[in-house]
Amino acid sequence: VLGILREQGEKIWAVAADDYESTLGINSRVQLSGAEKILRRRKNIELMDNGVTIMDPDSTFVDADVEVGPDTVIYPFTWLEGNTKIGANCEIGPNCRFSNVTIGDGVKGHFAYGHDCIVDDGVDFGPYVHLRPNTHIGKDVHIGNFVEVKNSNIGEGTKLPHLQYIGDADVGSHVNCGCGTVTVNYDGKNKHRTVIGDNAFVGCQTALVAPVTVGEGAYIGAGSTITKDIPASDLAIARAHQKNITGWADKRKN
Repeated sequence: VLGILREQGEKIWAVAADDYESTLGINSRVQLSGAEKILRRRKNIELMDNGVTIMDPDSTFVDADVEVGPDTVIYPFTWLEGNTKIGANCEIGPNCRFSNVTIGDGVKGHFAYGHDCIVDDGVDFGPYVHLRPNTHIGKDVHIGNFVEVKNSNIGEGTKLPHLQYIGDADVGSHVNCGCGTVTVNYDGKNKHRTVIGDNAFVGCQTALVAPVTVGEGAYIGAGSTITKDIPASDLAIARAHQKNITGWADKRKN
């Protein structure tokens, strides 16, 4: 630019910049990386000045439009992207990535990936949790390790402790889903919804073949494959009867 101005006979003079960073150009991927680092540092300083604790600013990456409430603690290796909003008194990270996620107050989440979803107050989730689009996690829900939730509504106080896929489901409040619960939502052509009423108990290794409804307060025995609706307060057991073959192991050895 200076060369062009000189050739055109324009005057060129020096100006002392208040902040030299504002004069930096971006003409390569290396310079782009440097500029992004400056902007992220400014954002982190803004958050810390407003009462957010960032344990390691150098390993925390926050987009310009992200909002974080006071007294929230952000652990290292956390990415907050897009229009993400995090409430007050939360503990986020380490190793979280949230894009366009709204999180309430008092939430604890670590080792998780969430995008285009809502998490209400008092929820704790992680490690290794995937919250997919159009998911709404209700107040005081517990989500344990290796759980994926997609396009679902999870009611207040419900527990999804571990090893679960909850997709296209409406789960009521204070429901307990045992280890290995799966909503079988895809028939090869269309997606179908599962509905679970309040205070239901879903036993471990249960497959809920949608469309299916579990009534309020119903119980499901562990290892069941549920293909029919369960009325409220009923106990459903859908598995083969156990058969013990006497002496089979000894015969096999011989």
